[in-house]
Amino acid sequence: MSADRKLRVLKAIVEDYISTQEPVGSKGLVERHHFDVSAATIRNDMAALEDEELISAPHTSAGRIPTEKGYRLFVDSLHRFHDLSEPQRRAIERFLSTAEDLDGMLEGTVRVLAQLTNQLAVVQYPTLGPQRMRYIGILPAARDRLLVILVTDRGRVQQQMAEIPEAVIPRVDDAMLDRVRQALLERLRGARLSEFPARSVALLDQLAPADRAVASAVLDTLGQQVDEHRSSRLLVAGAGNLLRTDAAAGASLASVLDALEEQVTLLRLMGELAHSGGQVGVSIGHENDSTMLDHATVVATPYGSPETPLGRLGIVGPTRMDYRANISTVRAVARYLNTYLS
Repeated sequence: MSADRKLRVLKAIVEDYISTQEPVGSKGLVERHHFDVSAATIRNDMAALEDEELISAPHTSAGRIPTEKGYRLFVDSLHRFHDLSEPQRRAIERFLSTAEDLDGMLEGTVRVLAQLTNQLAVVQYPTLGPQRMRYIGILPAARDRLLVILVTDRGRVQQQMAEIPEAVIPRVDDAMLDRVRQALLERLRGARLSEFPARSVALLDQLAPADRAVASAVLDTLGQQVDEHRSSRLLVAGAGNLLRTDAAAGASLASVLDALEEQVTLLRLMGELAHSGGQVGVSIGHENDSTMLDHATVVATPYGSPETPLGRLGIVGPTRMDYRANISTVRAVARYLNTYLS
């Protein structure tokens, strides 16, 4: 029995099952894949694959379907991936090129990833560490309110109201706000977000006493904005794709939606899969570190520079997915995102 042919038979079964959603028989394999042996020989190969628990019979028919172990061997044996079509490239460029800031770019990324793969798409917001403060704005918004604006070097823009202490409201004017803004920019511009707590503690003592109350209110608001960057969160698109799978898969994949509510589990899994160097990781069924994902496959990769990844992106779908195409798409979208971020 040829080991190479047996692997070819397994690959053919996986590809046919993904395409047809029906158990695959030996006669169909010979006809569709042009094996230069008889259907009886293919049946022997299929029997050997079943003995190795790479395929199984879902019922009494002659057809077979891949097991999780079979999918794993299939994925590990992939060396050639699909190139994106021109329409797919244009779709990625359309979603990303129109974004005006980081939020828009990540929203475009998760939407196009869901559209191209027909799976649930997930993008993690950048983690705190590598981002730096690029601009701080302070604008009067009401008698007792200031609009505080924070812009990072990754294009993230946040706006939040700061409350002016009642006792100092009569003293607040444009000159004071300009002094406070300039002082904050001089001491905080270029600082990593992770450095903000330490720098802000010493900053108040360096300001004129008359400006400290307003500066303290602004710093408290900036601290809240930095904390929003600190917490890892996910953008999700394509949840409806899970519901459009076949009935059996849809019933089991409904638990994936529960997993999304426990984002820590999914973030940890994506982090484990997304190896440095831009590699794409794949976790299938019971390989996932959560019973809620026992019937799902997660495909993930980091984005950002190989040395300091900003976050992860990927897809979640049924174990019966088009691995070759989806791995290619996840990899390509990450590369496009890196290009636009840079």
